[in-house]
Amino acid sequence: MTNILFVYFATINILTFLIYGIDKYKAKNKKWRISENTLILMAIFGGSVGALVGMYGFRHKTKKLKFTVGIPCILIIQVLLWMYLF
Repeated sequence: MTNILFVYFATINILTFLIYGIDKYKAKNKKWRISENTLILMAIFGGSVGALVGMYGFRHKTKKLKFTVGIPCILIIQVLLWMYLF
């Protein structure tokens, strides 16, 4: 079970990081964008580390309060939940 969780969280974080990069690319090139709800949901479903790294690595969504406050809050909640469960 632990291996499955590790693979899930590694995969969701890599995907979230890539999606933030893709959205930044699309923003710079004036193309169709990935919705903010999708970006937030990816973090909620376990990709909060990937979202945080993607935000600051790509300098994407770093001026939007719901991302600069929301993503770290999601990460803290997830860490606390992990500590409680395991």
